[in-house]
Amino acid sequence: MKFIYQTIATIIGSFIVQYFLPWWTMAIVACAFGYYFNNKGILAFLSGFIAIALLWFSFAFYLDSATSSILTTKINKLFPVNVFVLMVIVGGLVGGFAALTGAVMNTKKISRYY
Repeated sequence: MKFIYQTIATIIGSFIVQYFLPWWTMAIVACAFGYYFNNKGILAFLSGFIAIALLWFSFAFYLDSATSSILTTKINKLFPVNVFVLMVIVGGLVGGFAALTGAVMNTKKISRYY
């Protein structure tokens, strides 16, 4: 359940932050929610990856449909891979590793030697 809450919170927080600030601020949001929800390992990574990948895909699809795919057709001639796939992979990896970093920072180590 924390996985779904973290994913939704990361999408909403990153959407708000990226509206006003540069693209890389979504990593700060994903890291903060990874720290707050404290999912373990792969769940934290997948939550950040899915959240940012969905957000960036929806941004890209909206901009592509609003501009009648002018830029997309030109970039697709340069790269053999679809632009949407590249954006989803890059954004997802940044968001996933940021959320994983936040989750790892929240581990509370208990010392035996008080």
